[in-house]
Amino acid sequence: MTDVSQIPPRDKAEILAQALPYIRKFHGKTMVIKYGGNAMTDPALQADFAEDVVLLKLVGINPVVVHGGGPQIETALKRLGKKGEFIQGMRVTDAETMEVVEWVLGGEVQQDIVGLINQAGGKAVGLTGRDGGMIRAQKLKMIDTADPSIEHDVGQVGDIVSIDPSVVKALQDDAFIPVISPIGFGDNNESYNINADVVAAKLATVLKAEKLMMLTNISGVLNKAGELLTDLTARQIDALFADGTLSGGMLPKIAGALDAAKSGVNSVHIIDGRVPHVLLLEILTDQAFGTMIRSH
Repeated sequence: MTDVSQIPPRDKAEILAQALPYIRKFHGKTMVIKYGGNAMTDPALQADFAEDVVLLKLVGINPVVVHGGGPQIETALKRLGKKGEFIQGMRVTDAETMEVVEWVLGGEVQQDIVGLINQAGGKAVGLTGRDGGMIRAQKLKMIDTADPSIEHDVGQVGDIVSIDPSVVKALQDDAFIPVISPIGFGDNNESYNINADVVAAKLATVLKAEKLMMLTNISGVLNKAGELLTDLTARQIDALFADGTLSGGMLPKIAGALDAAKSGVNSVHIIDGRVPHVLLLEILTDQAFGTMIRSH
Protein backbone atom coordinates (compact mmCIF):
# COMPACT_ATOMS: atom_id res chain seq x y z
CA MET A 1 0.00 0.00 0.00
CA THR A 2 1.16 3.54 -0.77
CA ASP A 3 1.63 5.74 2.29
CA VAL A 4 -0.86 8.48 1.36
CA SER A 5 0.67 10.87 3.91
CA GLN A 6 3.73 11.04 1.63
CA ILE A 7 1.73 12.22 -1.41
CA PRO A 8 2.32 15.96 -2.02
CA PRO A 9 -0.82 18.16 -1.59
CA ARG A 10 -0.75 19.20 -5.26
CA ASP A 11 -0.87 15.55 -6.33
CA LYS A 12 -3.72 14.86 -3.90
CA ALA A 13 -5.69 17.72 -5.43
CA GLU A 14 -5.02 16.35 -8.93
CA ILE A 15 -6.26 12.90 -7.85
CA LEU A 16 -9.47 14.43 -6.48
CA ALA A 17 -9.97 16.43 -9.70
CA GLN A 18 -9.75 13.20 -11.71
CA ALA A 19 -12.90 12.01 -9.97
CA LEU A 20 -14.91 15.09 -10.99
CA PRO A 21 -16.33 13.72 -14.29
CA TYR A 22 -17.61 10.62 -12.48
CA ILE A 23 -19.12 12.65 -9.63
CA ARG A 24 -20.87 14.86 -12.19
CA LYS A 25 -22.10 11.83 -14.18
CA PHE A 26 -23.51 9.99 -11.16
CA HIS A 27 -24.72 12.94 -9.06
CA GLY A 28 -28.26 12.27 -7.85
CA LYS A 29 -28.17 8.66 -9.09
CA THR A 30 -28.87 5.60 -6.92
CA MET A 31 -26.27 2.85 -6.43
CA VAL A 32 -27.43 -0.40 -4.83
CA ILE A 33 -24.53 -2.16 -3.10
CA LYS A 34 -24.67 -5.83 -2.07
CA TYR A 35 -22.27 -6.01 0.88
CA GLY A 36 -20.77 -9.39 1.69
CA GLY A 37 -17.66 -11.57 1.77
CA ASN A 38 -14.32 -10.49 3.23
CA ALA A 39 -15.33 -6.83 3.06
CA MET A 40 -17.84 -7.69 5.79
CA THR A 41 -15.50 -9.58 8.12
CA ASP A 42 -12.07 -7.92 7.81
CA PRO A 43 -11.91 -4.84 10.13
CA ALA A 44 -9.75 -2.74 7.76
CA LEU A 45 -12.02 -3.53 4.79
CA GLN A 46 -15.11 -2.79 6.92
CA ALA A 47 -13.74 0.68 7.66
CA ASP A 48 -12.89 1.23 3.96
CA PHE A 49 -16.40 0.20 2.94
CA ALA A 50 -18.04 2.56 5.45
CA GLU A 51 -15.83 5.47 4.33
CA ASP A 52 -16.61 4.77 0.67
CA VAL A 53 -20.36 4.74 1.28
CA VAL A 54 -20.23 7.98 3.27
CA LEU A 55 -18.09 9.73 0.65
CA LEU A 56 -20.47 8.67 -2.15
CA LYS A 57 -23.40 10.12 -0.18
CA LEU A 58 -21.55 13.38 0.52
CA VAL A 59 -20.77 13.96 -3.19
CA GLY A 60 -24.45 13.55 -4.10
CA ILE A 61 -24.68 9.85 -5.02
CA ASN A 62 -27.35 7.78 -3.23
CA PRO A 63 -25.96 4.47 -1.92
CA VAL A 64 -28.39 1.79 -0.74
CA VAL A 65 -26.75 -1.12 1.10
CA VAL A 66 -28.18 -4.66 1.06
CA HIS A 67 -26.24 -7.10 3.21
CA GLY A 68 -25.95 -10.84 3.61
CA GLY A 69 -24.58 -12.65 6.63
CA GLY A 70 -24.01 -16.31 5.76
CA PRO A 71 -20.91 -16.84 7.94
CA GLN A 72 -22.54 -15.09 10.92
CA ILE A 73 -25.69 -17.22 10.56
CA GLU A 74 -23.52 -20.35 10.33
CA THR A 75 -21.67 -19.39 13.53
CA ALA A 76 -24.95 -18.77 15.40
CA LEU A 77 -26.42 -22.09 14.20
CA LYS A 78 -23.31 -23.96 15.35
CA ARG A 79 -23.69 -22.43 18.81
CA LEU A 80 -27.19 -23.95 18.88
CA GLY A 81 -25.90 -27.31 17.63
CA LYS A 82 -27.50 -26.96 14.19
CA LYS A 83 -25.73 -27.56 10.88
CA GLY A 84 -26.51 -25.40 7.86
CA GLU A 85 -27.83 -27.18 4.78
CA PHE A 86 -27.86 -25.78 1.23
CA ILE A 87 -29.70 -26.83 -1.92
CA GLN A 88 -28.66 -25.19 -5.20
CA GLY A 89 -27.03 -22.30 -3.35
CA MET A 90 -30.04 -21.57 -1.10
CA ARG A 91 -30.02 -22.10 2.69
CA VAL A 92 -32.66 -24.58 3.89
CA THR A 93 -34.57 -22.58 6.53
CA ASP A 94 -36.82 -24.36 9.03
CA ALA A 95 -38.71 -22.38 11.70
CA GLU A 96 -35.84 -22.49 14.23
CA THR A 97 -33.28 -21.46 11.59
CA MET A 98 -35.58 -18.59 10.54
CA GLU A 99 -35.53 -17.23 14.10
CA VAL A 100 -31.73 -17.30 14.03
CA VAL A 101 -31.67 -15.62 10.60
CA GLU A 102 -33.90 -12.81 11.85
CA TRP A 103 -31.90 -11.95 14.94
CA VAL A 104 -28.53 -12.33 13.23
CA LEU A 105 -29.37 -10.37 10.05
CA GLY A 106 -31.89 -7.85 11.40
CA GLY A 107 -29.99 -7.41 14.66
CA GLU A 108 -26.31 -8.18 15.02
CA VAL A 109 -25.09 -7.83 11.41
CA GLN A 110 -27.28 -4.91 10.40
CA GLN A 111 -26.46 -2.86 13.48
CA ASP A 112 -22.74 -3.48 13.03
CA ILE A 113 -22.96 -2.01 9.50
CA VAL A 114 -25.13 0.91 10.65
CA GLY A 115 -22.61 1.65 13.40
CA LEU A 116 -19.63 1.54 11.01
CA ILE A 117 -21.27 3.98 8.58
CA ASN A 118 -22.32 6.33 11.38
CA GLN A 119 -18.81 6.19 12.85
CA ALA A 120 -17.43 7.20 9.42
CA GLY A 121 -19.64 10.32 9.46
CA GLY A 122 -22.75 9.08 7.66
CA LYS A 123 -26.35 8.70 8.82
CA ALA A 124 -27.33 5.06 8.30
CA VAL A 125 -30.71 3.53 9.12
CA GLY A 126 -31.31 -0.22 9.36
CA LEU A 127 -34.37 -1.79 7.71
CA THR A 128 -35.74 -5.26 7.11
CA GLY A 129 -38.27 -6.07 4.41
CA ARG A 130 -41.02 -5.63 7.02
CA ASP A 131 -40.29 -1.93 7.50
CA GLY A 132 -42.67 0.18 5.46
CA GLY A 133 -44.08 -3.05 4.00
CA MET A 134 -41.04 -3.07 1.73
CA ILE A 135 -40.52 -6.73 0.70
CA ARG A 136 -43.59 -8.91 0.25
CA ALA A 137 -42.66 -12.55 -0.30
CA GLN A 138 -44.01 -16.07 -0.74
CA LYS A 139 -42.48 -19.51 -0.25
CA LEU A 140 -39.84 -20.24 -2.87
CA LYS A 141 -40.56 -23.15 -5.20
CA MET A 142 -37.14 -24.72 -5.71
CA ILE A 143 -37.13 -26.79 -8.88
CA ASP A 144 -34.22 -29.22 -9.30
CA THR A 145 -31.87 -27.94 -12.00
CA ALA A 146 -31.12 -31.47 -13.24
CA ASP A 147 -34.67 -32.90 -13.02
CA PRO A 148 -37.51 -30.35 -13.36
CA SER A 149 -40.01 -32.90 -12.04
CA ILE A 150 -38.41 -32.65 -8.57
CA GLU A 151 -39.26 -29.76 -6.25
CA HIS A 152 -37.10 -29.23 -3.15
CA ASP A 153 -38.65 -27.98 0.10
CA VAL A 154 -36.26 -25.34 1.46
CA GLY A 155 -38.55 -24.18 4.27
CA GLN A 156 -39.03 -20.46 4.94
CA VAL A 157 -36.96 -19.32 1.98
CA GLY A 158 -38.76 -16.55 0.17
CA ASP A 159 -39.43 -15.59 -3.41
CA ILE A 160 -40.07 -11.85 -3.83
CA VAL A 161 -43.66 -11.00 -4.80
CA SER A 162 -43.21 -7.21 -4.78
CA ILE A 163 -41.01 -4.44 -3.43
CA ASP A 164 -42.40 -1.11 -2.26
CA PRO A 165 -39.40 1.27 -2.14
CA SER A 166 -41.28 4.19 -0.52
CA VAL A 167 -39.42 3.95 2.80
CA VAL A 168 -36.04 3.77 1.03
CA LYS A 169 -36.82 6.84 -1.09
CA ALA A 170 -38.03 8.77 1.96
CA LEU A 171 -34.77 8.03 3.80
CA GLN A 172 -32.67 8.98 0.77
CA ASP A 173 -34.46 12.30 0.49
CA ASP A 174 -33.61 13.02 4.13
CA ALA A 175 -29.87 12.32 3.57
CA PHE A 176 -29.96 8.91 5.29
CA ILE A 177 -28.21 5.77 4.00
CA PRO A 178 -30.55 2.73 4.06
CA VAL A 179 -29.03 -0.58 5.22
CA ILE A 180 -31.37 -3.44 4.33
CA SER A 181 -31.56 -6.99 5.71
CA PRO A 182 -32.94 -9.53 3.19
CA ILE A 183 -35.99 -10.62 5.20
CA GLY A 184 -39.47 -10.50 3.68
CA PHE A 185 -42.97 -11.15 4.98
CA GLY A 186 -45.91 -13.18 3.65
CA ASP A 187 -49.69 -12.81 3.55
CA ASN A 188 -50.02 -14.38 7.02
CA ASN A 189 -47.26 -12.23 8.54
CA GLU A 190 -44.77 -15.12 8.30
CA SER A 191 -41.08 -14.28 7.81
CA TYR A 192 -39.02 -15.38 4.83
CA ASN A 193 -35.26 -15.63 4.41
CA ILE A 194 -34.42 -14.25 0.96
CA ASN A 195 -31.09 -14.49 -0.82
CA ALA A 196 -29.38 -11.10 -0.41
CA ASP A 197 -28.14 -11.09 -4.02
CA VAL A 198 -31.73 -11.51 -5.22
CA VAL A 199 -32.98 -8.69 -2.94
CA ALA A 200 -30.21 -6.36 -4.12
CA ALA A 201 -30.98 -7.11 -7.78
CA LYS A 202 -34.76 -6.62 -7.42
CA LEU A 203 -34.32 -3.47 -5.35
CA ALA A 204 -31.93 -2.02 -7.94
CA THR A 205 -34.56 -2.66 -10.62
CA VAL A 206 -37.41 -1.07 -8.62
CA LEU A 207 -35.30 1.97 -7.68
CA LYS A 208 -34.12 2.33 -11.32
CA ALA A 209 -30.56 2.33 -9.99
CA GLU A 210 -27.67 3.54 -12.10
CA LYS A 211 -25.50 0.66 -10.89
CA LEU A 212 -25.80 -2.55 -8.92
CA MET A 213 -22.50 -3.37 -7.19
CA MET A 214 -22.07 -6.89 -5.78
CA LEU A 215 -19.05 -7.37 -3.50
CA THR A 216 -17.63 -10.91 -3.52
CA ASN A 217 -14.61 -12.86 -2.30
CA ILE A 218 -13.31 -13.43 -5.81
CA SER A 219 -11.97 -11.08 -8.48
CA GLY A 220 -15.20 -11.45 -10.50
CA VAL A 221 -16.67 -14.11 -12.79
CA LEU A 222 -14.00 -16.59 -13.81
CA ASN A 223 -13.94 -18.99 -16.75
CA LYS A 224 -12.96 -22.66 -16.37
CA ALA A 225 -9.30 -21.75 -16.71
CA GLY A 226 -9.63 -19.37 -13.76
CA GLU A 227 -9.31 -16.25 -15.92
CA LEU A 228 -11.33 -13.12 -15.13
CA LEU A 229 -14.17 -12.31 -17.54
CA THR A 230 -14.41 -8.51 -17.39
CA ASP A 231 -17.44 -7.98 -19.64
CA LEU A 232 -20.34 -10.41 -20.09
CA THR A 233 -23.59 -10.35 -22.04
CA ALA A 234 -26.80 -12.26 -21.31
CA ARG A 235 -26.03 -14.77 -24.06
CA GLN A 236 -22.52 -15.44 -22.73
CA ILE A 237 -23.89 -15.97 -19.22
CA ASP A 238 -26.44 -18.52 -20.50
CA ALA A 239 -23.53 -20.44 -22.05
CA LEU A 240 -21.60 -20.37 -18.73
CA PHE A 241 -24.65 -21.79 -16.93
CA ALA A 242 -25.07 -24.49 -19.59
CA ASP A 243 -21.47 -25.76 -19.43
CA GLY A 244 -21.36 -25.73 -15.60
CA THR A 245 -18.84 -22.88 -15.26
CA LEU A 246 -21.34 -21.08 -13.02
CA SER A 247 -22.73 -23.13 -10.15
CA GLY A 248 -23.42 -23.18 -6.40
CA GLY A 249 -23.51 -19.81 -4.65
CA MET A 250 -22.80 -17.96 -7.90
CA LEU A 251 -26.15 -19.09 -9.37
CA PRO A 252 -28.46 -16.65 -7.52
CA LYS A 253 -25.83 -13.89 -7.72
CA ILE A 254 -25.46 -14.08 -11.51
CA ALA A 255 -29.15 -14.75 -12.15
CA GLY A 256 -30.12 -11.71 -10.09
CA ALA A 257 -27.47 -9.55 -11.77
CA LEU A 258 -28.70 -10.59 -15.20
CA ASP A 259 -32.33 -9.87 -14.32
CA ALA A 260 -31.35 -6.40 -13.11
CA ALA A 261 -29.38 -5.68 -16.29
CA LYS A 262 -32.31 -6.81 -18.45
CA SER A 263 -34.75 -4.72 -16.39
CA GLY A 264 -33.16 -1.33 -16.83
CA VAL A 265 -30.27 -1.10 -14.34
CA ASN A 266 -27.57 0.58 -16.44
CA SER A 267 -24.72 -1.65 -15.33
CA VAL A 268 -24.17 -4.50 -12.91
CA HIS A 269 -20.71 -5.06 -11.44
CA ILE A 270 -19.49 -8.15 -9.58
CA ILE A 271 -16.40 -6.82 -7.83
CA ASP A 272 -13.66 -7.99 -5.50
CA GLY A 273 -14.51 -6.91 -1.97
CA ARG A 274 -10.98 -7.83 -0.83
CA VAL A 275 -9.58 -4.73 -2.60
CA PRO A 276 -9.35 -1.70 -0.27
CA HIS A 277 -11.78 1.11 -1.26
CA VAL A 278 -13.05 -0.96 -4.18
CA LEU A 279 -16.33 1.00 -4.38
CA LEU A 280 -14.54 4.29 -4.98
CA LEU A 281 -12.17 2.65 -7.45
CA GLU A 282 -15.06 1.16 -9.43
CA ILE A 283 -17.35 4.22 -9.40
CA LEU A 284 -14.98 7.22 -9.42
CA THR A 285 -12.11 5.98 -11.63
CA ASP A 286 -11.79 4.32 -15.04
CA GLN A 287 -10.12 1.25 -13.51
CA ALA A 288 -12.31 -1.89 -13.69
CA PHE A 289 -12.31 -4.25 -10.71
CA GLY A 290 -14.34 -7.34 -11.58
CA THR A 291 -17.01 -8.30 -14.09
CA MET A 292 -19.54 -5.97 -15.70
CA ILE A 293 -22.78 -7.59 -16.91
CA ARG A 294 -24.77 -6.13 -19.79
CA SER A 295 -28.20 -7.19 -21.01
CA HIS A 296 -27.13 -7.59 -24.65
